[in-house]
Amino acid sequence: MAETTGLVSNRIIYPDSDGQPMTESDATRDYLLYCVEVLRLYFKSRPNVYVSGNLFVYYEEGNPKASISPDVFVIFGVSHRKRRSYKTWQEGGKLPNFVLEITSRSTKRQDEEEKPCLYASLGVEEYFQYDPTADYLNPQLRGSQLVNGTYQPLPLVSTVSGLPYIHSSVLGLDLQLHPPYPELGLAPAAQALRFYDPKTGTKLLSREELEQLREALQEENELIQQERDAAQQERDAAQQRAEELAARLRELGIDVEP
Repeated sequence: MAETTGLVSNRIIYPDSDGQPMTESDATRDYLLYCVEVLRLYFKSRPNVYVSGNLFVYYEEGNPKASISPDVFVIFGVSHRKRRSYKTWQEGGKLPNFVLEITSRSTKRQDEEEKPCLYASLGVEEYFQYDPTADYLNPQLRGSQLVNGTYQPLPLVSTVSGLPYIHSSVLGLDLQLHPPYPELGLAPAAQALRFYDPKTGTKLLSREELEQLREALQEENELIQQERDAAQQERDAAQQRAEELAARLRELGIDVEP
């Protein structure tokens, strides 16, 4: 049922969808889903952090055209319950603190020109862009911080091992560029975006990656147990051989010290 404000006779409809496909490519969709998922997992213990993506955010009551739909966004100070759309007047006026746009051919101009102006006017503290195919942005990853109403670029630096990254002070995380992941089918020049927690020194993993890690650990534990069992069997066999030898020696009248 459509949500309304004001009198029923003058109800205003705030659409939950524009009827358009979520993204134009597999790479764009995969990263959108990855980013939302790992950030939700990272903040799951904090009930006042809302993570979502590709969702309409309405920022002016009574005006359905006053909306944005970031690819990935994080809002602090509101419940992380499920929503069909986000209306600021129902959320204490809270707007995204962090926005990440997955840049593509059709969104490049908007991501670089229109959206930064709008996000700055709304007070979005950090605005990031990532190009998964390395076709539209150079460098692939860009980040900026709102300072006195305008965005100032955040530095792209490198880890000791040479991985480029930008630190997000809003999230408390590093956005790192890793060597291409073969399963993503990206161009050789494209680097994979991953979130990294500098406090714990760990990379944020998706549910699929966590499951793969769990399976790998389980296989390793099973292998260790098999090796332990084999070693125990060998010890048991050696003990049995020693006892059999001792018995034969006693039959020959040879004393065997205990």
